[in-house]
Amino acid sequence: MHFKTLSLGIAIGLLASTASFAAVDTKRLPPKEEKFSFEGPFGTYDRGSLQRGYQVYKEVCAACHSAGHLAFHNLTEKGGPEFTEAQAKALATAAKVPAEPNDKGETTDDKGVPLLRSATLADHLPSPFPNEAAARANNSGALPPDLSMIVKAREGGPQYVYSILTGFHGKTPTGFKVTEGKYFNPYFEGWNISMPPPLAANSVTYSDGTKATVEQEAHDVVTFLSWASEPKMEERKQLGFGVLIFLVALAGILFAAYRRVWKDAH
Repeated sequence: MHFKTLSLGIAIGLLASTASFAAVDTKRLPPKEEKFSFEGPFGTYDRGSLQRGYQVYKEVCAACHSAGHLAFHNLTEKGGPEFTEAQAKALATAAKVPAEPNDKGETTDDKGVPLLRSATLADHLPSPFPNEAAARANNSGALPPDLSMIVKAREGGPQYVYSILTGFHGKTPTGFKVTEGKYFNPYFEGWNISMPPPLAANSVTYSDGTKATVEQEAHDVVTFLSWASEPKMEERKQLGFGVLIFLVALAGILFAAYRRVWKDAH
Protein backbone atom coordinates (compact mmCIF):
# COMPACT_ATOMS: atom_id res chain seq x y z
CA MET A 1 0.00 0.00 0.00
CA HIS A 2 2.82 2.37 0.89
CA PHE A 3 4.50 1.65 -2.45
CA LYS A 4 1.28 2.35 -4.36
CA THR A 5 0.78 5.60 -2.45
CA LEU A 6 4.36 6.68 -3.20
CA SER A 7 3.99 5.81 -6.88
CA LEU A 8 0.73 7.72 -7.05
CA GLY A 9 2.37 10.74 -5.43
CA ILE A 10 5.24 10.68 -7.93
CA ALA A 11 2.80 10.38 -10.82
CA ILE A 12 0.75 13.32 -9.56
CA GLY A 13 3.93 15.36 -9.15
CA LEU A 14 5.02 14.59 -12.69
CA LEU A 15 1.60 15.48 -14.06
CA ALA A 16 1.62 18.76 -12.15
CA SER A 17 5.09 19.55 -13.46
CA THR A 18 4.03 18.74 -17.01
CA ALA A 19 0.88 20.85 -16.66
CA SER A 20 2.93 23.73 -15.31
CA PHE A 21 5.31 23.52 -18.29
CA ALA A 22 2.41 23.26 -20.76
CA ALA A 23 0.74 26.28 -19.19
CA VAL A 24 3.61 28.59 -20.14
CA ASP A 25 2.45 30.77 -23.02
CA THR A 26 5.46 31.35 -25.26
CA LYS A 27 3.74 33.83 -27.56
CA ARG A 28 6.13 36.72 -28.03
CA LEU A 29 5.57 39.82 -25.95
CA PRO A 30 4.38 43.03 -27.63
CA PRO A 31 7.31 45.19 -28.80
CA LYS A 32 8.67 47.88 -26.50
CA GLU A 33 7.43 51.41 -27.19
CA GLU A 34 10.74 52.91 -28.31
CA LYS A 35 10.45 56.28 -30.07
CA PHE A 36 12.41 57.05 -33.23
CA SER A 37 12.95 60.39 -34.95
CA PHE A 38 11.86 59.03 -38.34
CA GLU A 39 8.36 58.06 -37.24
CA GLY A 40 5.28 60.05 -38.19
CA PRO A 41 4.44 61.98 -41.37
CA PHE A 42 7.17 64.57 -40.79
CA GLY A 43 9.80 62.34 -39.19
CA THR A 44 13.38 62.35 -40.47
CA TYR A 45 16.44 60.23 -39.85
CA ASP A 46 18.85 61.44 -37.19
CA ARG A 47 22.21 61.74 -39.01
CA GLY A 48 24.26 61.16 -35.87
CA SER A 49 22.24 58.06 -35.01
CA LEU A 50 22.59 56.76 -38.58
CA GLN A 51 26.37 57.11 -38.50
CA ARG A 52 26.62 55.53 -35.04
CA GLY A 53 24.26 52.78 -36.20
CA TYR A 54 26.54 51.97 -39.13
CA GLN A 55 29.42 51.68 -36.66
CA VAL A 56 27.43 49.20 -34.54
CA TYR A 57 26.51 47.21 -37.64
CA LYS A 58 30.10 47.13 -38.90
CA GLU A 59 31.76 46.34 -35.56
CA VAL A 60 29.15 43.99 -34.09
CA CYS A 61 26.46 42.76 -36.48
CA ALA A 62 28.56 42.31 -39.64
CA ALA A 63 30.42 39.38 -38.06
CA CYS A 64 27.32 37.24 -38.70
CA HIS A 65 24.84 39.27 -40.77
CA SER A 66 25.09 40.60 -44.30
CA ALA A 67 23.45 43.77 -45.62
CA GLY A 68 23.56 42.86 -49.26
CA HIS A 69 21.29 45.60 -50.60
CA LEU A 70 23.68 48.33 -49.49
CA ALA A 71 26.70 49.60 -51.41
CA PHE A 72 29.35 51.85 -49.90
CA HIS A 73 28.30 54.76 -52.13
CA ASN A 74 24.84 54.63 -50.51
CA LEU A 75 26.46 55.83 -47.28
CA THR A 76 27.13 59.21 -48.92
CA GLU A 77 23.67 59.77 -50.39
CA LYS A 78 21.29 62.46 -49.24
CA GLY A 79 18.74 61.17 -46.77
CA GLY A 80 21.12 58.56 -45.37
CA PRO A 81 24.12 58.66 -43.03
CA GLU A 82 25.61 61.29 -45.38
CA PHE A 83 29.23 60.39 -44.78
CA THR A 84 31.55 62.49 -46.91
CA GLU A 85 32.96 60.81 -49.99
CA ALA A 86 36.36 60.65 -48.31
CA GLN A 87 34.87 58.98 -45.24
CA ALA A 88 32.96 56.45 -47.35
CA LYS A 89 36.08 55.67 -49.39
CA ALA A 90 37.99 55.04 -46.16
CA LEU A 91 35.23 52.72 -44.93
CA ALA A 92 35.25 50.87 -48.25
CA THR A 93 39.03 50.54 -48.35
CA ALA A 94 39.03 48.96 -44.89
CA ALA A 95 36.66 46.24 -46.12
CA LYS A 96 37.75 43.25 -48.18
CA VAL A 97 35.72 41.74 -51.02
CA PRO A 98 36.40 38.82 -53.41
CA ALA A 99 38.93 39.78 -56.06
CA GLU A 100 38.50 39.26 -59.76
CA PRO A 101 40.51 36.42 -61.36
CA ASN A 102 44.22 37.25 -61.60
CA ASP A 103 46.25 37.08 -64.82
CA LYS A 104 46.25 33.29 -64.50
CA GLY A 105 42.51 33.13 -64.07
CA GLU A 106 42.85 32.13 -60.43
CA THR A 107 40.44 33.26 -57.71
CA THR A 108 42.26 31.51 -54.84
CA ASP A 109 45.88 31.26 -53.74
CA ASP A 110 47.94 28.06 -53.66
CA LYS A 111 46.30 27.14 -50.32
CA GLY A 112 42.77 27.54 -51.66
CA VAL A 113 42.14 30.79 -49.80
CA PRO A 114 39.97 33.20 -51.86
CA LEU A 115 41.81 36.19 -53.26
CA LEU A 116 40.59 39.46 -51.79
CA ARG A 117 40.92 43.16 -52.59
CA SER A 118 39.96 46.41 -50.90
CA ALA A 119 36.40 47.46 -51.64
CA THR A 120 35.47 50.58 -53.59
CA LEU A 121 32.41 52.83 -53.37
CA ALA A 122 30.77 50.74 -56.09
CA ASP A 123 30.99 47.53 -54.06
CA HIS A 124 28.23 46.21 -51.83
CA LEU A 125 28.90 45.68 -48.15
CA PRO A 126 30.65 42.30 -47.95
CA SER A 127 28.97 39.21 -46.56
CA PRO A 128 30.69 37.56 -43.59
CA PHE A 129 30.30 34.12 -45.21
CA PRO A 130 30.91 32.94 -48.79
CA ASN A 131 27.65 30.96 -48.97
CA GLU A 132 24.66 29.68 -46.98
CA ALA A 133 26.37 26.42 -46.04
CA ALA A 134 29.29 28.28 -44.48
CA ALA A 135 26.90 30.61 -42.65
CA ARG A 136 24.98 27.69 -41.14
CA ALA A 137 28.18 25.82 -40.27
CA ASN A 138 29.39 28.79 -38.26
CA ASN A 139 26.07 29.32 -36.47
CA SER A 140 25.09 25.86 -35.24
CA GLY A 141 22.86 25.27 -38.25
CA ALA A 142 20.98 28.57 -38.04
CA LEU A 143 21.07 31.01 -40.97
CA PRO A 144 21.61 34.63 -39.88
CA PRO A 145 19.21 36.77 -41.93
CA ASP A 146 20.37 39.59 -44.17
CA LEU A 147 19.69 42.83 -42.31
CA SER A 148 19.28 45.29 -45.16
CA MET A 149 15.50 44.71 -45.27
CA ILE A 150 14.93 43.26 -41.81
CA VAL A 151 12.91 46.19 -40.44
CA LYS A 152 10.40 45.97 -43.29
CA ALA A 153 10.37 42.18 -43.20
CA ARG A 154 9.36 41.84 -39.54
CA GLU A 155 5.94 42.62 -38.10
CA GLY A 156 6.41 45.40 -35.57
CA GLY A 157 9.15 47.07 -37.61
CA PRO A 158 11.79 49.05 -35.73
CA GLN A 159 10.17 48.46 -32.33
CA TYR A 160 10.31 44.70 -32.87
CA VAL A 161 13.99 44.70 -33.86
CA TYR A 162 14.83 47.03 -30.95
CA SER A 163 12.96 44.74 -28.55
CA ILE A 164 14.84 41.67 -29.77
CA LEU A 165 18.21 43.40 -29.36
CA THR A 166 17.41 44.58 -25.83
CA GLY A 167 15.33 41.57 -24.77
CA PHE A 168 18.09 39.25 -23.57
CA HIS A 169 19.23 38.67 -19.98
CA GLY A 170 15.70 38.62 -18.54
CA LYS A 171 14.82 36.04 -15.90
CA THR A 172 13.55 32.80 -17.41
CA PRO A 173 9.96 32.13 -16.22
CA THR A 174 9.29 29.13 -14.00
CA GLY A 175 8.29 26.15 -16.10
CA PHE A 176 10.00 27.31 -19.28
CA LYS A 177 13.09 25.47 -20.50
CA VAL A 178 15.64 27.11 -22.77
CA THR A 179 16.57 24.69 -25.54
CA GLU A 180 20.22 23.70 -25.65
CA GLY A 181 22.14 26.01 -27.96
CA LYS A 182 19.38 28.64 -27.82
CA TYR A 183 18.89 31.82 -25.79
CA PHE A 184 15.89 33.14 -23.90
CA ASN A 185 14.24 36.19 -25.45
CA PRO A 186 10.52 36.81 -24.73
CA TYR A 187 10.17 39.15 -27.72
CA PHE A 188 10.90 36.25 -30.10
CA GLU A 189 8.10 33.82 -30.95
CA GLY A 190 8.61 30.67 -28.88
CA TRP A 191 11.12 32.52 -26.66
CA ASN A 192 14.03 30.36 -27.89
CA ILE A 193 16.26 32.29 -30.27
CA SER A 194 19.43 31.07 -32.01
CA MET A 195 21.19 34.43 -31.87
CA PRO A 196 23.32 35.01 -28.76
CA PRO A 197 23.04 38.45 -27.12
CA PRO A 198 24.75 40.67 -29.72
CA LEU A 199 25.10 43.88 -27.73
CA ALA A 200 26.82 44.76 -24.49
CA ALA A 201 27.56 48.07 -22.83
CA ASN A 202 30.53 49.70 -24.57
CA SER A 203 30.50 47.18 -27.44
CA VAL A 204 31.62 50.16 -29.50
CA THR A 205 33.32 53.45 -28.72
CA TYR A 206 31.41 56.34 -30.28
CA SER A 207 33.64 59.07 -31.67
CA ASP A 208 31.05 61.75 -30.82
CA GLY A 209 31.21 60.89 -27.11
CA THR A 210 27.74 59.33 -26.91
CA LYS A 211 27.53 56.83 -24.06
CA ALA A 212 27.35 53.34 -25.57
CA THR A 213 24.69 51.64 -23.46
CA VAL A 214 22.91 48.57 -24.81
CA GLU A 215 19.78 50.67 -25.35
CA GLN A 216 21.70 53.39 -27.21
CA GLU A 217 23.51 50.90 -29.42
CA ALA A 218 20.21 49.17 -30.20
CA HIS A 219 18.49 52.48 -30.95
CA ASP A 220 21.28 53.55 -33.31
CA VAL A 221 21.61 50.30 -35.22
CA VAL A 222 17.81 50.05 -35.62
CA THR A 223 17.82 53.59 -37.02
CA PHE A 224 20.51 52.54 -39.51
CA LEU A 225 18.65 49.37 -40.47
CA SER A 226 15.39 51.31 -40.86
CA TRP A 227 17.15 53.60 -43.34
CA ALA A 228 18.61 50.55 -45.11
CA SER A 229 15.07 49.18 -45.47
CA GLU A 230 13.69 52.50 -46.75
CA PRO A 231 16.52 54.79 -47.93
CA LYS A 232 14.16 57.17 -49.79
CA MET A 233 11.80 57.73 -46.84
CA GLU A 234 12.58 61.44 -46.41
CA GLU A 235 12.22 62.04 -50.15
CA ARG A 236 8.90 60.17 -50.13
CA LYS A 237 7.55 62.20 -47.23
CA GLN A 238 8.63 65.49 -48.83
CA LEU A 239 6.94 64.49 -52.07
CA GLY A 240 3.80 63.47 -50.22
CA PHE A 241 3.70 66.79 -48.35
CA GLY A 242 4.10 68.66 -51.65
CA VAL A 243 1.25 66.64 -53.20
CA LEU A 244 -1.00 67.46 -50.24
CA ILE A 245 -0.30 71.19 -50.63
CA PHE A 246 -1.05 70.93 -54.35
CA LEU A 247 -4.34 69.09 -53.70
CA VAL A 248 -5.43 71.68 -51.11
CA ALA A 249 -4.59 74.52 -53.52
CA LEU A 250 -6.37 72.73 -56.37
CA ALA A 251 -9.46 72.21 -54.20
CA GLY A 252 -9.48 75.92 -53.40
CA ILE A 253 -9.21 76.87 -57.06
CA LEU A 254 -11.96 74.44 -58.06
CA PHE A 255 -14.24 75.74 -55.30
CA ALA A 256 -13.63 79.34 -56.37
CA ALA A 257 -14.35 78.39 -59.98
CA TYR A 258 -17.54 76.63 -58.92
CA ARG A 259 -18.73 79.71 -57.03
CA ARG A 260 -17.98 81.97 -59.98
CA VAL A 261 -19.68 79.75 -62.59
CA TRP A 262 -22.80 79.04 -60.57
CA LYS A 263 -23.21 82.25 -58.61
CA ASP A 264 -26.00 83.52 -60.95
CA ALA A 265 -27.77 80.15 -61.21
CA HIS A 266 -29.56 80.49 -57.86
